[in-house]
Amino acid sequence: MIEALFCIATAVYFEARGEPLEGQAAVAWVVHNRVMSSRHPDTACEVVTEDEHRRHKCQFSYMCDGRPERVTDDWSFTKALAVTMLTAAGVVQDPSHGATHYHATSVSPWWADELHYTTTIDN
Repeated sequence: MIEALFCIATAVYFEARGEPLEGQAAVAWVVHNRVMSSRHPDTACEVVTEDEHRRHKCQFSYMCDGRPERVTDDWSFTKALAVTMLTAAGVVQDPSHGATHYHATSVSPWWADELHYTTTIDN
């Protein structure tokens, strides 16, 4: 359980630390929604690291961008961990409405038109 929380918090930190809390919670929920989906791995850590060996083609971009996954902002990581624990406890409901994917508004991934749109949260 601790390892799963750490993996999700790390994804929240690298993918959404500049987003509002709702956006950070959405990233945590997307990881959870993937764990619950038969189309993705069964654990949070496996979900986050899926395809990490495929340069710029992995599931969570920070895992395959060529940069080290080094936390440099302790406050932002603490906030990401708190958001992760609140989502895991069910205190924060799913703002993604069941989404298994997300992307920044500044990009248009090839898969976006193939999936059901649920919501936009900030960027």
